[in-house]
Amino acid sequence: MKLVFASKNPNKIKEIQLLAPSIIQIISLEDIGCTEEIPETASTIEGNAILKANYISEKYGYPCFADDSGLEVEVLNGEPGVYSARYAGEPKSDDNNINKLLLNLKDKTNKKANFKTVICLNLNGEQHLFTGIIYGKITDKKVGENGFGYDPVFIADGYTKTFGELSTEEKSSISHRGQAVKKLVTFCKKL
Repeated sequence: MKLVFASKNPNKIKEIQLLAPSIIQIISLEDIGCTEEIPETASTIEGNAILKANYISEKYGYPCFADDSGLEVEVLNGEPGVYSARYAGEPKSDDNNINKLLLNLKDKTNKKANFKTVICLNLNGEQHLFTGIIYGKITDKKVGENGFGYDPVFIADGYTKTFGELSTEEKSSISHRGQAVKKLVTFCKKL
């Protein structure tokens, strides 16, 4: 089965390729000649995943899937949420986003947070959504060089290391994206 993955994020592509079994061949946007920015204008994580998948299906005609992810912090009413990648504004910067998050949490005792991923699959004229959520907390400072985004400041419940300290394989086995991809793979294997 060939599926286009509607993402230009090399870190996400690497994680997805690690998780996808050999029965699913991941096709990149570059492979189909898509060089433009895909709109992410929805107000929810689910909405952005749907927008991106629909864009590729409608414009290029390929079966595809797209994901959107966000970090939701309880005491910040779910921020940064759908705006996680641009929390500190343009241009996108993981360091600036983390610094803004840590500043906003400076005087807070509640550091509970979760990562959420929604994958939208457009296949055979039907649309399917797969969600993964992992709960944890935000640290007071960055720890670890692995991963991307907010990984160096997120510790999953039941763990003592940040996502930034875990290997890609360790993170993928428990992460929000890993959960959503496993649901996608299980669905595709039944076809």
